[in-house]
Amino acid sequence: MEINIQNLSFSHGDTPVISDLSCAFYPGRFYGILGPNGSGKTTLLDLISGFLTPDRGSVFLDKRKISSLPQQQIAQSLSLVSQNYYINFPFSVEEVVMMGRHPYIDRFSHPSTLDVDRVAQVMEKTGISHLKHRKVTQLSGGEKQRCIFARALCQDTPVLLLDEAFSNMDIKHTLHFLGIVKETMQRAQTTIVCVLHDLNLAAAWADEILFLKKGRIEAKGKTSEIMTQENIELVFNVNSKVEFNEYVQANQVYFKSI
Repeated sequence: MEINIQNLSFSHGDTPVISDLSCAFYPGRFYGILGPNGSGKTTLLDLISGFLTPDRGSVFLDKRKISSLPQQQIAQSLSLVSQNYYINFPFSVEEVVMMGRHPYIDRFSHPSTLDVDRVAQVMEKTGISHLKHRKVTQLSGGEKQRCIFARALCQDTPVLLLDEAFSNMDIKHTLHFLGIVKETMQRAQTTIVCVLHDLNLAAAWADEILFLKKGRIEAKGKTSEIMTQENIELVFNVNSKVEFNEYVQANQVYFKSI
C-alpha cells in the first residue's frame, strides 16, 4: 500500500513539529526514519496512522485521504508498534495478541478458527508461545515489546509502522524481529516505515533512509547514498566516519570516543 504525504504541517500549541513535509512510501520497501530528539519522527508516524490530525496538508493511503476512512478500514490498512505502549489491565499475552485480529471480527462475535490459528502461528514465529498464559502486566519490558509486536503482525496489514519498536529488546531479539519484518515485507509487499535511533541498524536493514531535522526532511533516498558523513553532520551535528563493511554488506558509521 502506497503512503503519500502532501504538504503536512503540525504544531503542539505554538511550537511547530512538522513543517510543510511531503514524501511518499511504497510497497515492498523498508524505510528508516532517523533524526535528533524532537525532530518530529514519532509525530510523523502518528499523523500517518491517523492518531493525530494535521494542521495543514494530507496523508493518503492508496490515493484515499486517511481522514475520510472509517476507523475499521484504517485498522485493516496499517498497524503501529510504539515504544511506549501501556496495558494496565491484566490481559494474558494470548489475549493481547488476539487484539490484532479485532479489525476482522464482527462486533459481539467470537474469534474464528482462522483467527485462533493465526494468533498461535504468530506467537510461535515470534517466540512468545511459552508466555501465552502470562499476564502482560507481569512481563519484562522486552517481553512486553515482543507481545505488542506480535499483536501488530497478527493484524496482517499492508502497512507496518514501527516507532522505536526494538528499544526494549536485546540484540538477539532485535535481529530476530528485524528478520521477521524483512521477510513479511518481501512476501507480502508490505510498506515498512521504521523510526530508529541506531544508525548502523538502519544502514544494514533499511532500503531507504529519511533524515528529519526540526520537522523537515534534510535527506531522503537509497540508504547507501544517504548514509554519509556529510548528512550525519548536517542532521546530528557530530563528526563521524562512514565506511562500507564487508561483514554486514552495508555502510557502517563510526564515532571517536571522547
